[in-house]
Amino acid sequence: MSVPVAYSESVRTAGDEAGFPFSAVVGQERLQLALILCAVHPGIGGVLVRGEKGTAKSTVVRALAQLLPPVVDEAGARPARLVELPVGATEDRVVGSLDLERVLRDGEQAFKPGLLAAAHHGVLYVDEVNLLHDHLVDVLLDAAAMGRVHIERDGVSHTHPARFVLVGTMNPEEGELRPQLLDRFGLTVDVVASRDVDVRMAVVRRRLDYEADPGAFADRYSAADREVAERILTARDRLAGVGLDNVELRRIAALCATFDVDGMRADLVVARTATAHAAWRGATAVTEADVRIAAELALPHRRRRDPFDEPGISEEQLDDAMRQAADEAARADRDGADSLGKGEAVPPNDGAGPQDPADDADSPAGELNSRDDESSVDGGQGNRDGGPDALDGDPSPHDGDPGSPDADPRFAPDSPAGSQNPGDPRPDRNPSADRPSAEGRIAAPTATLPKPPRWEVPGVGEGAPGRRSRARTRQGRIVRATDDTSTGLHLLGTIFAAAPHQFERGRLAGPLAFAADDLRGAYREGREGNLVVFVVDTSGSMAARDRLSAVTNAVVALLRDAYQRRDKVAVITMRGADAELVLPPTSSVDIAVRRLADLRTGGKTPLAQGLLKARDLIRRERTRDPHRRPLLVLLTDGRATGGVDPVLRARAAARMLAADSVTAMVVDCERGMIRLGLARDFAAELRGGYLQLGDLTGDAVAGVVRATRAA
Repeated sequence: MSVPVAYSESVRTAGDEAGFPFSAVVGQERLQLALILCAVHPGIGGVLVRGEKGTAKSTVVRALAQLLPPVVDEAGARPARLVELPVGATEDRVVGSLDLERVLRDGEQAFKPGLLAAAHHGVLYVDEVNLLHDHLVDVLLDAAAMGRVHIERDGVSHTHPARFVLVGTMNPEEGELRPQLLDRFGLTVDVVASRDVDVRMAVVRRRLDYEADPGAFADRYSAADREVAERILTARDRLAGVGLDNVELRRIAALCATFDVDGMRADLVVARTATAHAAWRGATAVTEADVRIAAELALPHRRRRDPFDEPGISEEQLDDAMRQAADEAARADRDGADSLGKGEAVPPNDGAGPQDPADDADSPAGELNSRDDESSVDGGQGNRDGGPDALDGDPSPHDGDPGSPDADPRFAPDSPAGSQNPGDPRPDRNPSADRPSAEGRIAAPTATLPKPPRWEVPGVGEGAPGRRSRARTRQGRIVRATDDTSTGLHLLGTIFAAAPHQFERGRLAGPLAFAADDLRGAYREGREGNLVVFVVDTSGSMAARDRLSAVTNAVVALLRDAYQRRDKVAVITMRGADAELVLPPTSSVDIAVRRLADLRTGGKTPLAQGLLKARDLIRRERTRDPHRRPLLVLLTDGRATGGVDPVLRARAAARMLAADSVTAMVVDCERGMIRLGLARDFAAELRGGYLQLGDLTGDAVAGVVRATRAA
């Protein structure tokens, strides 16, 4: 049953305004190609756009929506929608929920669709997707892969199609997506502003012309945009007939095996992308050039295994992998070892059935289940194969002459879109591993890292969603009913509130009589991310090689723990005469690891300055984000030697932090036969937890902060 979707500020149609033309964008050919391929074959799974601010990410995405064909439904033809998902959206807003108004007014169960329903046959755009709660990212990616949403919640069972082009943009400096979520995006494009003066001039000139007269500017590029839109339609129509023979299929499998990617999703995405690219350029069969383009777009982000690895594949690495894949294909061709039959063409979907269980959106494995808890169905092999009718619209004919796809150099394999190198040239290596460990610098962390403790801030907060401390959240388990309905309806609480008033409301039989005052919300409790401030002693007393290595490994392990728990982190170092904020608060903890490799050591220990700088930082951050609670982690041997009266001033600074109710943990880095125990004294002044550096390898420290604070 079709359900009408109410419009909001998050839903716009392509004809709402004269947007910036897709063909007028300068210098983003790779991004344009990735978006076009997903429009041709939505089963690819969407595009993640990573890049610095001011690189036209949002402009290109909004321009794409204007090229999609009109959608024909029960109400007639309408333009494709661009649905923007706010970072603060709730799960009910995304997948839909019970229509409370109709329940209370008419006494019947009804489903109120969400943004996924509104995005059907259009573009779902998530700006700053790295700041979106992980649970919602899972929901979006499941829907994009399955093409269908199935909801079982609040007593309502509802299923509706949701086939859309998913596009997420992010600035890596504000935090990375975890590798599991990166893998769920079909393609990834890294965008940077051009350093070429002529290109920058062209960007500014076109933007100024657009702002001066948007209508006239759009008319100037209308013919070019119309041609791209027609090519998309033609490519969709041609998609089912594009062959993928066993030679190219073996090349794809060999490529993915060479890069050691996890699972089979990469192979499927590369195959679908190569097929879409062949259809886009007007070919009837996938070639090596199509496979290379697909690999450049689909594989770089899947090489990111560790949170601190840089995504990307260099030209040299891809060249080597392509040569190995070609050798493998040639060897198999000589041996006649193709299990599917030598030379047999394999279309993207041969009609025999889905290529993996999740490809069938009508099967249980192809449905997205949304419930009240924080769990979501993992798509697994969940990339649904979309054919030419994945989005509505009639194809336009092409005759293959100068106006045909092969004649357009902008998105051809040998264009800049097919030759740019995304990511770091050595993505599979730790950025600090290539730097020599010069004397006076912190050495690069070793491969074996200690297991971090599970620390949390006492009490219940209301900070950003995360995985460290208890907090009241919009997602999570329902604890009790409350008067606040912003986190969803508490059905039992609403019924219990209405029950005592039935007689006075004149109810003798039939459904309960409800009033607005009866509504009760669900008080949900989950986990939040915290601000973790690392204060690291890098003075001369810490510079011994074995101690420095242990401290470095401990900090890296704690940073990885902060990454996994969705914390913001800051790093302060103490050496010489003062303390330095080497990393302001950020969600990108991989930057902290890179900064760690460049820290210098030596000199005295200005412990008081380090604690005071941490206190000032925490106070500033409390003003900016009052709901994000801080956690101070001090790594030191406790030997305060910098400044006047260093010990007394350090103790006074510790007491000031304790008075500010800052949860603290002291990691005692003192080693050797004779230990003074000074770090333990500072832990007492901070009223915080204490453990020795070697204890970071065990699990016995779980809850040490809570126990200390409770005492």
